[in-house]
Amino acid sequence: MIDFINTMIDLATEYQSLLLTGVYRTLILGIVGTVVGLIIGLIVGALRVICVKHEPTEKSITKGLKWLLNAIMNIYITIFRGTPMMVQAMIIYFGVFDLGLQWDPFIAGLVVISVNTGAYMAEIIRSGIQSIDAGQEEAARSVGMSGMQAMRYVVLPQAIRNAFPSIGNELIVNIKDCCTLSTIMITELFYQARTIAGSTYKTVPAYMIAAIIYLILTSLASFIMKKLEKRINHTESNYFASSTVVENMENQ
Repeated sequence: MIDFINTMIDLATEYQSLLLTGVYRTLILGIVGTVVGLIIGLIVGALRVICVKHEPTEKSITKGLKWLLNAIMNIYITIFRGTPMMVQAMIIYFGVFDLGLQWDPFIAGLVVISVNTGAYMAEIIRSGIQSIDAGQEEAARSVGMSGMQAMRYVVLPQAIRNAFPSIGNELIVNIKDCCTLSTIMITELFYQARTIAGSTYKTVPAYMIAAIIYLILTSLASFIMKKLEKRINHTESNYFASSTVVENMENQ
C-alpha cells in the first residue's frame, strides 16, 4: 500500500505539468459548457413555455409558427438528451471535417458540451417555470407588462432560483463527463492520465490520481454551488422578489 501511494506521488510530481494542463482544460470545458448551456436552456425553456400558450386574439399563422418552433425545440432536446455525449462529439467534430472545414478540437468540445447541456438545462428551466404560480405572471400582466417582460422580470428569476440545485448538478456532471471528449483528442484530465499510464505502464496509479483530482474538483464545485444557493435563498434582492418588481412597476 505504501509503495502504491509512493508511486502515485512520484507520478504526480513528475507529470504535474500534464496534470495541471488537464485540470485547467477540464475546468474550462465544464464551467464554460455549463454557462453557455444555461443560456441556451433559458432561451429554449422559456420559448417552450411561451409556444404552448395561445392568446385568444392570436392569428392562425402565429399559432402555426409557435407549433413549428416548439417541434424544432422538442427534436433538439430529444436528440441531445437521448444520445451519448461521446457519440455527439464524434459526429460534430468529424462531421465538420467531412464538409471540408477544419476546427480546433477544444472549440469542438466546447460546442458539444454546451449544446448537450443546453438540452438538459431547457427541461430544468421549463420545470422551474412551471413551478411558479400562474398568479405571478397574471399580476405582472395586470400592471402593464407584456408576456415577454413578465417572463424576463418575474417568472425566470424565480425559476432559476428554484432550479439552482439542478443547475449545480449539471456543472458537476459536466466536470466528470469532459472525459468523454478525449475521443476527439482534447487533452483534458482523463486524456493526460491515459498518456501517463501509456508512458509509464503504471495504469492503476495514473488513473487513481485522475480519480482523486476529479473527486476534489467535483467536491469543490458542490461546495461553491451550495454556498451560492444559500446566499440566493437568503438574499433580499428585488430581482428575486416578483411582488416587489410588480410594486415598482405600479409606482412608475
